[in-house]
Amino acid sequence: MSMFSRRRFFSTAGLAGITVTGAGLVPGGVRAGEAGGGFSVPENERGLTFVFQGDSITDGNWGRNLKDLNHHLGHGYVFAIASRLGADFPRAGFGFHNRGVGGQGVSGLEKRWERDALALKPDVLSILIGVNDVMAIARKRSDAADVATYTAVYRRLLKRSRDANPNLILVLGLPFLYRVGGYGKLLDAAGGEMPRHVDAVRELAREFNAVLVDYPAMFERAAKEAPMRHWIWDGCHPTVFGHELMAREWIRRLGGRLRFLKAYKCLF
Repeated sequence: MSMFSRRRFFSTAGLAGITVTGAGLVPGGVRAGEAGGGFSVPENERGLTFVFQGDSITDGNWGRNLKDLNHHLGHGYVFAIASRLGADFPRAGFGFHNRGVGGQGVSGLEKRWERDALALKPDVLSILIGVNDVMAIARKRSDAADVATYTAVYRRLLKRSRDANPNLILVLGLPFLYRVGGYGKLLDAAGGEMPRHVDAVRELAREFNAVLVDYPAMFERAAKEAPMRHWIWDGCHPTVFGHELMAREWIRRLGGRLRFLKAYKCLF
């Protein structure tokens, strides 16, 4: 800390405007259990159910024993989001569910969509899927589907979800793959598949008026501050630092739809 003042440190970390109290890091001077300072949760945003869907990036080894509240959200960006919102707004009655499953592509999601998405009755449904679809193509797997199939299946999931809840807030994350670690070697074999899949998600976000989280742009900005290996260790799986960046970006983007997230003004 010798080269930086305390204020500079928190600004550099993206936490300017966050107050350090005995309760930890909280937005705008809000104390845990007291969402004050003009940032109380509006009545129509209380009791929201957040469901996170995707592959191993989302999975984060979440414990399948849902009675084990110490592990049921995993150890990735989902945990970071839920722990922050639940600690800063404990009276809001939020519910969080991680249903990511490692190794899956969009077709895997479709097979369990009723049980692991619709049955949970989400108010906010966050999806990050696509890297396994791209890697299946790169590996020339017999079950690999082209981007048209990926888009069609993804669209079906979004339509079913919006039909079940017309007021559902959809959050779509752009998939990513970088030339670091073992999985990064698949980028060349994948050709232009990753950009095509990214463009497909962008189009679906426009079609369904979803919140778009541009993780690739976020990681590319971060790589100007530290090598990509600091953020993503094997090409597709973020480090603990990368997951924290993902959580901040997710909150930043969703802040355009949920008023209470304006409390994290330092992230906007």
